[in-house]
Amino acid sequence: MASKKREVQLQSVVNNQNLWDEMMLNKGLTVIDVYQAWCGPCKAVQPLFRKLKNELNEDEILHFVVAEADNIVTLQPFRDKCEPVFLFSLNGKIVSKIQGANAPLINRKVTALIEEERKVVAGEIARPQYAEIPLGDLSDEEYGEAQYESAVEVYNMAIIKPDAVLRRKHIEVKEKITKEGFVIEAQDNMILPEEVVREFYIHIADQPDFEEFVFTMTNGLSCVLIISQGEDSEEEETLPQNEAEEEELKVLEEPHVRFASVTMKKRDSLQEYMDRQHMSDYCDVEDNVVMVSKFIDILFPAFKAMKSMNVQRTLALLHPDICEEVKGFTILMQRQMVLSEEDARSVCKIYENEDYFETLIGYMISNQSSILALRRENGVEYWKALIGPKTIEEAFASHPESLCVQFSSGNFPINQFYGSSSKEAAEKEIEHFFPPQRTLALIKPHVTHGERMEILKTIKEAGFELTLMKEMHLTPEHASKIYFKITGKEFYKNVLEVLSSGTSLVMALTKWNAVAEWRRMIGPVDPEEAKLLSPNSLRAKYGLDILRNAVHGASNLSEAEISINNVFTEDNTED
Repeated sequence: MASKKREVQLQSVVNNQNLWDEMMLNKGLTVIDVYQAWCGPCKAVQPLFRKLKNELNEDEILHFVVAEADNIVTLQPFRDKCEPVFLFSLNGKIVSKIQGANAPLINRKVTALIEEERKVVAGEIARPQYAEIPLGDLSDEEYGEAQYESAVEVYNMAIIKPDAVLRRKHIEVKEKITKEGFVIEAQDNMILPEEVVREFYIHIADQPDFEEFVFTMTNGLSCVLIISQGEDSEEEETLPQNEAEEEELKVLEEPHVRFASVTMKKRDSLQEYMDRQHMSDYCDVEDNVVMVSKFIDILFPAFKAMKSMNVQRTLALLHPDICEEVKGFTILMQRQMVLSEEDARSVCKIYENEDYFETLIGYMISNQSSILALRRENGVEYWKALIGPKTIEEAFASHPESLCVQFSSGNFPINQFYGSSSKEAAEKEIEHFFPPQRTLALIKPHVTHGERMEILKTIKEAGFELTLMKEMHLTPEHASKIYFKITGKEFYKNVLEVLSSGTSLVMALTKWNAVAEWRRMIGPVDPEEAKLLSPNSLRAKYGLDILRNAVHGASNLSEAEISINNVFTEDNTED
């Protein structure tokens, strides 16, 4: 009886149209298990729903419902269907549908939508505008094609295999496809879930070594790309093919003008280009619109929302003595620095014809400025509108609420803030002022598989790119490539003993200021000290003692580069 009560508390029962209409007034996300009266709700997902309810702890914006299709007019298309169907209603709008009791996919969908809703409620992002999905008798393929026909862009997904990532082939692939004109909309290095590998490669499932292939793909680092076609290639001038065409052109021509027939040279598909460039051995492409959409939902759950909101990064520069005023943005990175003369002339270029230009440059290179990488919906234009015009006089006249007016200074008659001029300029400027750096990271043998996954998730959430990774049994020869600074120390034999107890996960992580950031994340060497001084650090959470302290990181940039080059060498046969 107690168990039955818990299930009722977990999922509200909706069994008529009035209750359905009432349910659609729910705020936040409602997960709806659509069932038939003769077979009942799906029991298999109830443990997952209970776990999500407890872990997310969002009773105000997360609701679970069972809805009987037989008695609800809206759900008529689902009657007499035996396969479980789960609908996702966001503030009264059905925004997604999952057929089948696919627990991992449901888990990712709920987590992503709740995280997004939290940001909306906190004012960090604007509410995404989702299209309401139809509940009619469309098959998955028909629904996918309908989305495809109405979509602005069509995406392919490419997976570069783990062995190719270790050999740096993913860098070559990305360079070639972008040079050809394809656009990489999103990318990530990740360990692929088993269900994705099996579905992505279902066409080779009958091969005898498929299980070994799945093991390899789910235990190494793959590079996954979402790619759009980009613009068709250059125009070609063609002459008329026959007399009829010649006469048709003459009718259109002015007496003094000669038209040439112009056609667009159509680019190869991504798969054709991969084949032509001999990259198909280590890079696989999915171009079916339905399957690509499904894989995007699993591997890049925030991608569609970010695209619909046009989320952009922009560089913001605050002149010396101005406080940081960036409400409505997520601050990705920030630093204080004195600009070089070249940088100062670049950001102040719009004032180069003014009498005070050289004085301004002298001021900029003698004081610290605040530089930030910001992100939000339409970030570039929003920041430009927020800071206002280039001069104080213009700002007072047309944008009296702008930051230019609020922080006007008597030193110069100019805007004390700077923003990137375009999305493309922003990316270049952010990379210039926040150059990416690599560091070596290691997860030690005593860390369990579950703890490894938690650490990898923490690494991603901290903004690191997982650039290279391999699992290794660190023999004395291998260990010396990483711990070369302490091989002569008395305690080194104890380090070797710990490392020899199992396999370690060795990684190259990339981020601005990566060495210092990773050292900060892992915490003090001794886990007991870490628990006191840095309780949220990785060593505090997963370390057992000073030798089995869970993780290791390079001490400085030079050590990081030497270790990475030692471990991830292109001619290493083990790789």
